[in-house]
Amino acid sequence: MDSGQSLHAAFFETESGQVAGLFTPPDAHQGYPGRLHGGIAASVLDEVIGRAVQIGDSNVWGVTAELNLSYKKPLPFGTQLKALGRLTGDSRLLFEGEGEIYTPDGQIAVSAKAKYVKMDISKITDTDLGKDDFKVYLHMDDPTEIDI
Repeated sequence: MDSGQSLHAAFFETESGQVAGLFTPPDAHQGYPGRLHGGIAASVLDEVIGRAVQIGDSNVWGVTAELNLSYKKPLPFGTQLKALGRLTGDSRLLFEGEGEIYTPDGQIAVSAKAKYVKMDISKITDTDLGKDDFKVYLHMDDPTEIDI
């Protein structure tokens, strides 16, 4: 995939049981000039919230059933942004969560609440996931600490 099309995001589990996402949107992710497109913000929040269920069990998967967003402040592109997501509910069939993306100065720019249907990975994709697919990889550039 062309690197201009990806989210340019890295995701980390925090000690507080949240998922932090760090991403630097490129020019291609502009909505209006100088502003991050709202759909990109929605995708990042869907990822940080949806990944939170795997903190306790990496074998749990889900598909988004509902994603509700509130856009409060514009976000720039070309600078690193931070998103946080966490679970707010977890049952046998569903999990729920919420998350936020922050402006560079720490204000909440976009917030979201979401619901996911738990589903076996074989029902989500027919791709044969090898043991290293979707594995957590450590990279020498990974942060050792993220301000939350």
